[in-house]
Amino acid sequence: MATSVKTAISLQEDLFKEVNRLASELHVSRSKLFVLAVQDYIKKEESKNLLNQINNAFCDTPNSDEITVQSKMRAKQAKKLKSESW
Repeated sequence: MATSVKTAISLQEDLFKEVNRLASELHVSRSKLFVLAVQDYIKKEESKNLLNQINNAFCDTPNSDEITVQSKMRAKQAKKLKSESW
């Protein structure tokens, strides 16, 4: 089991009241509510980062290495086409 660490945070009074209300409504402690909120936030950030990585991998814009390879391929194909007897 993971070791728990205590921490102190400062909240505006209105937010503190809202946290107390929600914790009571969900029948969990304030600490548990904060843990759930932070876990949810971390998962969302991880998902956002993964989505950005996927989008970058599949973006339509070629990077400089791809542009170089495409240029060389075009030149090679053009040379081959010139030597073909149509």
